[in-house]
Amino acid sequence: MGAQDGPTLIGSVQRAMRLLEAVSAHPNGAPAKQLARETGLPLATAYHLLRTLVHDGYVRKLDDGGFVLGDKLQSLQTTGRAQALLSRVRPTLAALRDELTTPAYLTFYEDGEIRVAEIVDGPGMPRVDLWVGFEDAGHATALGKSVLRELDEEARKDYLSRHHLADLTPRTITSLPELLRRLETSPLAPAVTDLEEYALGTVCVAVPVYSGDTLGSLGVSLPANRLSRLPEISARLLPTASRVTRNLSLTI
Repeated sequence: MGAQDGPTLIGSVQRAMRLLEAVSAHPNGAPAKQLARETGLPLATAYHLLRTLVHDGYVRKLDDGGFVLGDKLQSLQTTGRAQALLSRVRPTLAALRDELTTPAYLTFYEDGEIRVAEIVDGPGMPRVDLWVGFEDAGHATALGKSVLRELDEEARKDYLSRHHLADLTPRTITSLPELLRRLETSPLAPAVTDLEEYALGTVCVAVPVYSGDTLGSLGVSLPANRLSRLPEISARLLPTASRVTRNLSLTI
């Protein structure tokens, strides 16, 4: 048997994609007959594919019988834009990792929560074991504290009212007045640190970044026996954070 000339293609997937392209060309919707004609598909095939796409949320059928793109596809487009933004900063994070020989982390404050967006680590530079989600550990991580430090008073108060200051290690700050005091008096400001507050044996430092109007933080983690490097590392983080902010603020 001879070798195939090209990859094996799934015809039904190709036909569904052609239908989605045709639907997207009609912001006010188009009926199945028109979509079948524009894609060169038999009407019965177009109906079956549209019914499946409607069922799965990729297409929505209007009351007048026209078809428009569905909410799930809109969600995929939003996710795709976020992925495209992150792809712009991964090389910068990788360069930071290699320069400092530490894993690099990027977070964003979205919908009232601090969420990890990207982690770039490597051999000999393992990431911290995220044994407690960042949503519940903002007070104990440099990345989370960086965000809290930059939030306005109302937003910070709202976040802290919804999150218990859990005791994760013997070094975790569980007193709200003490946490606020340390946020305001960080000796490395605008950088903030986590001195084994999230995980014993690990220290972290982070600085703020922005994606448009969305606040985030850029940070690294390292073994506690490298604590003396934190001032040097925080100084190197600042110009990298500026590059990340510029890249994230570019319009796609």
